[in-house]
Amino acid sequence: EVQLVESGGGLVQAGGSLRLSCAASGFTFDDYAIGWFRQAPGKERREVSCISSSDGSTYYADSVKGRFTISSDNAKNTVYLQMNSLKLEDTAVYYCAVLKSDCSDPTGSWGQGTQVTVSS
Repeated sequence: EVQLVESGGGLVQAGGSLRLSCAASGFTFDDYAIGWFRQAPGKERREVSCISSSDGSTYYADSVKGRFTISSDNAKNTVYLQMNSLKLEDTAVYYCAVLKSDCSDPTGSWGQGTQVTVSS
């Protein structure tokens, strides 16, 4: 059974930092990519970042480039999202998901989400 467990969310002031973790199990971690998505109230879920297992390449949405960094510890089957210079508009529930190895499409496995709230 595929399991993804997010952690690290919380309340932070604008300009602050948080690091999210996504611990994965139940599948061959090296054969897939892991993506981070977020969903703010009343808005669609959007992809934030992804890291490819095939070559370690990364993807970032324009809105987070230069502020967020995705990384992977394959020994621990865990992907991290370091979020710096947080803005009010980063407030959302953050989800990690299993994607195809090239970060192209979700496979249908999602975590339960972790709330990130940025205050002024």
